[in-house]
Amino acid sequence: MFDAKLRPLIDPPLNWAGRALARVGVTANGLTFAGLALGLAGAAAIAFGHIGWGLALILANRVADGLDGAVARVRGPSDLGGYFDIVADFAFYVSIPLGFGVLAAQNTLPALVLVASFVLTGVSFLAFAVIAAKRGTETTAHGRKSFFYSTGLAEGTETIALFIAMCLFPAWFTWLAYGYAALCVLTVFQRSALAVTAFRD
Repeated sequence: MFDAKLRPLIDPPLNWAGRALARVGVTANGLTFAGLALGLAGAAAIAFGHIGWGLALILANRVADGLDGAVARVRGPSDLGGYFDIVADFAFYVSIPLGFGVLAAQNTLPALVLVASFVLTGVSFLAFAVIAAKRGTETTAHGRKSFFYSTGLAEGTETIALFIAMCLFPAWFTWLAYGYAALCVLTVFQRSALAVTAFRD
């Protein structure tokens, strides 16, 4: 919901850093995999009860995720890089609820519900992108991407805000997880309604 609105604010510093990193030989794929490692380490830290470290690693993951796109814009985006980027994003997204699920038994069910809602949202997102590509539909609302990014109520910005809230208020995990899962389901319905409008022959 807020991703496209934040692009004009975050792109200038990211693009500056991306140019600097590209000049010293840093690759977009290298940043993607480094970011994934940081994110998974954050989930592991949470699972072992080190929630402060988990939060720091989550934030580091997001910085790396922003920088890989900035470097890709300098060096030239690739289909393989786009593939790695979206797989790494979803691997990171599902790892954090799993970390909280391992942390405490009472978190298990809400963590599973949240992961299931991420799967549904991801399927709707990728299915929309595939059909949009087939029809030649393009958008730059989320910046230059390897494939079509459809807007939804639950996007990256909202998900990171959720993870930060979970780390700051771990006792509220159950309600945060169920509430965001409901938002993800609403996003699936929203995207499906958009598909009915956009893809009706």
